[in-house]
Amino acid sequence: MPNDRPGPEILTDEEVSAFLDENLFAALATVKRSGHPHLSTVIYKWDPAERIVRVSSTKDRLKVRQLRNDPHAALYVTSRDHTRYAVVEGTVELLETTEPGDAAGRELLAMGLGLPEAEQEEAFRKQVEEGRVVIRLRAERLYGMGLDLPPEMREL
Repeated sequence: MPNDRPGPEILTDEEVSAFLDENLFAALATVKRSGHPHLSTVIYKWDPAERIVRVSSTKDRLKVRQLRNDPHAALYVTSRDHTRYAVVEGTVELLETTEPGDAAGRELLAMGLGLPEAEQEEAFRKQVEEGRVVIRLRAERLYGMGLDLPPEMREL
């Protein structure tokens, strides 16, 4: 007897990219020394042209320390109703702010909502003071899936 429930649909690269671009929150998985995964909820910015996920963090955070030790990571993004998800797997590059207005600081500023020029100097100074780091996750593999559920099942 055939299954009358909707089945999963594999998303194309273009659909995964669009899904990543329209979301903000994700779980970033890094690798502990034990080999087990460590998950952190993060705010991210997807750059579809470069196929890079950018996350702002600070150099003293556990995820940054783990990425220094093992640069492999994955980002998991889900829809609010959990009927779609996307994953970015790849290798991370860390870019630290070392002086106000440096390349890392400008990249961090570009990730945000944008500041008037008059407020940028203070933002750059604060980034260095906080030890801000750009986590760049280059997409080596993208994949995702969706489930076309009827509306009454999405409420469960």
